[in-house]
Amino acid sequence: MLKPVETIEILQKQPDSQAFTAGDTIFSEGETGKVMYGILEGKVEILVDGNVLETIDSGDIFGAGALVHVDHKRQSTAIAKTDCKLASLDQRHFLFAIENTPMFAVEVMRSYSNRLYHFKHDS
Repeated sequence: MLKPVETIEILQKQPDSQAFTAGDTIFSEGETGKVMYGILEGKVEILVDGNVLETIDSGDIFGAGALVHVDHKRQSTAIAKTDCKLASLDQRHFLFAIENTPMFAVEVMRSYSNRLYHFKHDS
């Protein structure tokens, strides 16, 4: 059996990380998305229509949906719940990671699917 790839490990290899202060908006619903994020440190709230969908923390990823949808529009808002350090991956690097590490694609889909599952079952 293949060992699942840690998506955050791929993101940690990116040269530039970004710092956000608690309360900062990382991206907003409806914006054009150009990158996905991995949380290196801290917690992030994901909101849909102004309601908190979930709070995610170190080791999780978010924002990948904008890289796989044709229109690249964000379907949620992400706000730093605590001070955060985030790594990002643009579409070119995202596609490279998928091509060279197919389990990365599975892990991204799993994260996205889990988020949708919890949204449907927790609301």
